[in-house]
Amino acid sequence: MRTQISPSLMCMNLMEIKHQLQVLDSRADFLHVDIMDGHYVKNITLSPFFIEQIRPFTRVAIDVHLMVEEPTDFIEAVARAGADYICPHAETINRDAFRVINLIRSFGKKVGVVLNPATPVSYIQHYIHLLDKITVMTVDPGYAGQPFIPEMVEKVRELKALKEQHGYHYLIEIDGSCNTRTYHQLLGAGAEVLIVGTSGLFNIHDDLATAWEMMRDSIDEAQGLTQVSA
Repeated sequence: MRTQISPSLMCMNLMEIKHQLQVLDSRADFLHVDIMDGHYVKNITLSPFFIEQIRPFTRVAIDVHLMVEEPTDFIEAVARAGADYICPHAETINRDAFRVINLIRSFGKKVGVVLNPATPVSYIQHYIHLLDKITVMTVDPGYAGQPFIPEMVEKVRELKALKEQHGYHYLIEIDGSCNTRTYHQLLGAGAEVLIVGTSGLFNIHDDLATAWEMMRDSIDEAQGLTQVSA
């Protein structure tokens, strides 16, 4: 299966948002929207209002990453704004994970969970079978442009092995430093969705359509290399 791509919209040029959405609409598999509350991480980015504003201009699935202390304060708002996937951090929901999963499902949305670098896969073992997507953070959360944490490759391998062993249906997604330096090892470990931001897409060429083709070629080449070496 060809690697799926999820551009991180916090990294796009917001002065050209309509044009860039048009470029991405015919190419991307997901649109990644980071919502930060300034508490769980020391940054504030996009919002439910942002999702509501872009929803009429794209047919692509909107994937919302909730980097917030209280996900239940945001779930209904992002669902009604037009999110397709809602993905809180495991560390923020484990006290009431099943209620949170059921709440997301009650709005007809797909459920993802995000794992920080220091959070083991075992942390979600009791509800992993309910998840549509698991996002592995390969940088500490909160800011774009951080260095890749290589220890996370083994976590990706672990999720792939569990998925194959038990027939789980979740997508394995990577968030953080997805670029030409990391594509090969991530795809070789079992990554299925790559979130691309400044280093992987938006800063590699002034023209976004050209940047997309450059990125896509690099990912397809890396995926081909993993198939040869497997």
